[in-house]
Amino acid sequence: MIEEKQIQTEEGKEQLVTVAQGAETAAVAAAKKGRKKTKRQVSLGRAYIQASYNNTIVTFTDQNGNVLTWSSAGQCGFKGPKKATPYAASIIVKAAVEKVQPYGLKEVNVFVKGVGAGRESAVRAINANGIQVLTIKDITPIPHNGCRQQKPRRI
Repeated sequence: MIEEKQIQTEEGKEQLVTVAQGAETAAVAAAKKGRKKTKRQVSLGRAYIQASYNNTIVTFTDQNGNVLTWSSAGQCGFKGPKKATPYAASIIVKAAVEKVQPYGLKEVNVFVKGVGAGRESAVRAINANGIQVLTIKDITPIPHNGCRQQKPRRI
């Protein structure tokens, strides 16, 4: 059995749809399907680089710290000791920049944390991949007095 129905779309327009019995839900869903969702535009953001001896992680955020995208050496296919190399850091940044393109990120303030080999090459790769680096800040945690020392050993 075939019948015609008036359907109200998301834009507020009415649309005449011919549907067969049983296929009604698919036709209604197809008619209500709207435009592709656009991602919000963020031109100024932050880049956090965490470089340890074992891995390198790059995260792009907006100015409030809400994560837009991230990438790590393991996600890009590196395993074992290769994850902490400068080459891996440049590949990680390239992957993260590709993922952040829909947001329109153009300028970042870079925050570097850790002591790994990928620190400097990650910052250079951000600049090389078309995102302008405004500032670079080292936020590596430093103990100012540290934990309480062990008492001397008695023999």
